[in-house]
Amino acid sequence: METKRIGEWLELVVPYKWDGKTVDRIMRKDLGVPRKLMHRFRNQRGVSLNDEFIHWKNTTVRAGDLMCIRLFEPQPLTVKPNNMPIDVIYEDDHLLVVNKPSGVFTHPNFPTEDDTLVNGVAGYFVKEGIPSTPKYVHRLDRHTSGAILFAKHDLAIAMLGKELQKRTIKRTYLAWAHGSISPEKGVISHPTGKDPDHTIRRCVTEDGQYAETHYEVLRYDAEKDASLLKLQLETGRTHQIRVHMSYVGHPLLGDTMYGGQGDLHYKQALHAAKLTFIHPFTEQSIQCFAYPEESESLFTDEHVNALK
Repeated sequence: METKRIGEWLELVVPYKWDGKTVDRIMRKDLGVPRKLMHRFRNQRGVSLNDEFIHWKNTTVRAGDLMCIRLFEPQPLTVKPNNMPIDVIYEDDHLLVVNKPSGVFTHPNFPTEDDTLVNGVAGYFVKEGIPSTPKYVHRLDRHTSGAILFAKHDLAIAMLGKELQKRTIKRTYLAWAHGSISPEKGVISHPTGKDPDHTIRRCVTEDGQYAETHYEVLRYDAEKDASLLKLQLETGRTHQIRVHMSYVGHPLLGDTMYGGQGDLHYKQALHAAKLTFIHPFTEQSIQCFAYPEESESLFTDEHVNALK
């Protein structure tokens, strides 16, 4: 889809697949604008067609028409900004992908917290003059490093949230797990849920949520007695990779919560190395690779490049 930002407005050329549809249908069905945002656009004349403010339900579009949506209206910053360094992997007017370091929470768990990745990205927004609050599309555990996708405005987070539900946003992880794993490629599909004996830990349980993890052994290190794994999630349950690998007898190095061993400063050897998604506005396929930052990391640039 051909788009261009002009100030607070997004200009888009109506594609052939929208020809003959009403503006109302495009907004509700094709773009999936949430009800609250629809109300704002209507009340504030936030949509125009060929430079005219039209009646949404009575106006149909034609391929090649110029449709404008006020997506970039300044919004208040609702989290405290932090000046922590931010490793930007990908950025445009709608999205931001950053490489989260190990040991940092994705978002505040309490109102007083201000040292999370969301606070850091808020600081980046302030520095770059982006008048909005960063909205994370998915999360990573505190001690898992790697790529996290953020939206810069309300429609982007709504559209990406739906793509996450449809599992079209693909996340590929690297992990070091104890032992030599056989078979070297497979699927682990066991439901997971809360561990009744622990406030944080999860476990495989019959009455849990369906969870599916695909794994492939990339190499075995005899000195470490550990396997380097490529893993992809079909579902995004809390601690899913850690729970599944522990359940099959190969916990992650350093992951003491789930039976792993090793003196690792980042707790578990897990890195979200690759993020793939279809851009909600341009409809192009975007691939992002997160390279390890810490010199002590068990992962290398070579390991990440193997995923290309």
